[in-house]
Amino acid sequence: MKRLIQHGLMFGNLFHVASPALVERYNRALKHLTGKSTALTDFHVDISGFSPEIGDDLGDDHYLNHAGVNRQFILLSTEQKRCPLLHVKFSTSRDILRRFIEVNERQLFALTATDAVAGELVNSVFEVTSPAKLFDIRQVRIEADTTKGTLRHADRLAELVERFKSGEDAWFDDDLIGEMIATAEQTGDVTRNPVHLEHEVFEQGNFWTAHFGGLYLFQDVEHPAVIASGVKPEGVPLKHVFGLSERNAIARFLELNRLAEPVIRARGVDGAAILRQKMGFLAVSVLTEKGRDLTGLSRSDLRRMAARHADELPAEFEGLAALVRWAEGGGSWPRITSDHPAYFYSLRASDTPCRDLVNMLLAELCPHDFRQMFICHKEEFYRQYRGWPETKKAYAAEFLAREYAVDKAGARQALFGHEPDMEGRMPKLPRSQRQGLVERVGPWGAVNRMRGR
Repeated sequence: MKRLIQHGLMFGNLFHVASPALVERYNRALKHLTGKSTALTDFHVDISGFSPEIGDDLGDDHYLNHAGVNRQFILLSTEQKRCPLLHVKFSTSRDILRRFIEVNERQLFALTATDAVAGELVNSVFEVTSPAKLFDIRQVRIEADTTKGTLRHADRLAELVERFKSGEDAWFDDDLIGEMIATAEQTGDVTRNPVHLEHEVFEQGNFWTAHFGGLYLFQDVEHPAVIASGVKPEGVPLKHVFGLSERNAIARFLELNRLAEPVIRARGVDGAAILRQKMGFLAVSVLTEKGRDLTGLSRSDLRRMAARHADELPAEFEGLAALVRWAEGGGSWPRITSDHPAYFYSLRASDTPCRDLVNMLLAELCPHDFRQMFICHKEEFYRQYRGWPETKKAYAAEFLAREYAVDKAGARQALFGHEPDMEGRMPKLPRSQRQGLVERVGPWGAVNRMRGR
């Protein structure tokens, strides 16, 4: 994984903690949440405050996420909202944390100026002992406070102030006045500068979880189902449970719920260009797995190599080629049913609230498209990357560093339609620029530019 780290493709875009004040606040919060502390004076944290360096120092990569259910967090700065979430157990966790920071940004900015904010994403269960327990997680709420209890003291002071205002003899209650003064020394004047965080309750109906080998739970759709990456779970309260190998059933599920659409017919993208890219990734994936070194090859070199080894390319390649020929007016309409290996490569998520979850599922159903897997399902990308031959690792890391990382939002928009950036904002690109991106983010164009052609 060292190659990915060097290219900024793993543990990238983290918040750097180096000042003694921030380190001290982090340790205070860490002690408050876990009873542990670190001697490190320079480390990086993700949106939840998890640090891979501290995880290594403590010998525990789950020190803020034991049991993988109620994730704890440490906020040192509102800038953490731009960071990724590492060691993801639920696909919704990062978005929940980001929204919490944005809703309370002004208050959190003030609180983190002098202290760390520590908290927890609280589900309705404390551990997931069986797949059925996942269905009890319908809502997630956030509990948070500073390590000095500023919010708790502020709530107490607000109660005391109300008693003082409404009590008939409050002016003569020395104990009440004394407690107000002592509490105000810890919180400041809450009447002029209210200290309060909005603790929104987040619904969690459709989500992915890493538990039980990876499960996609689609509960809030017209035709609910569970899709399992590993062994199909038993005892879940849904009628339909599918494994990834049940292609017809998954295709029917996506169709009934209108969750996916053919890339070739999607509005706002150049479908034929995207399918050509997918053909390129298929060829690159298979040829590098067979040990062939593609370093320095031009676009024409790669295509000639793919043609020479056409008998080694998977059926997905020819299926996508037939779709491209039809799209460009040079062939008849190909019959690509869900039985065909190219079927899921020809789809993308429809514009629904489940879009990110569906693109995540499609990435797992299309293992040769390492770009989509990296964008939509990083946990699965890292898992598969560990087993790739060195030639494929080198090509994938070089490509993603040169062609995707330089313009993440633009590449996502070109491939999947409108995609939010790390802060949830929707980028806007002119059509001409979007079409240029479609051509640019494919494997042929990447290699072509490496040679300056």
